[in-house]
Amino acid sequence: MKDKIAFAINHLQHTGIPVTDMAVSEAFYSRLGFVNVMKAGFAINGAPGTCIMMKNNAIIIELYQMPPAELDEIRKRKNGHIDHIAFDVDDIDAAFTDLTKAAFQVQEAAPVFLSFWEKGCRYFNILGPDGERLEFNQVLK
Repeated sequence: MKDKIAFAINHLQHTGIPVTDMAVSEAFYSRLGFVNVMKAGFAINGAPGTCIMMKNNAIIIELYQMPPAELDEIRKRKNGHIDHIAFDVDDIDAAFTDLTKAAFQVQEAAPVFLSFWEKGCRYFNILGPDGERLEFNQVLK
């Protein structure tokens, strides 16, 4: 086994999510309390793409839209996508109620209990505009 790395990993810096319609995705994440804190362009094979960083407290999500010629590849990718992003919440029932009332695509009928951590946790998922799963999770104390 190789030696342990010599540098510190401090925290999750951001999670990158490929999107097919930046305006739709930005509006979706804005409804969850994220704010666009950065916008930048980039080029792939000379064609322009767009990247924005959305921030909510200490959580940063990078949304990036590839150039039009690359979007078909994003739409049909079967690997390389994130399975889910989990957000820690203080009150899973309040989060479930709020997101259900706000007509987000909630995937479970109610928060689900798992025997993770010392006393368990409860979670549920919603879907983003490109099918990404966003988990809301409360570690029970």
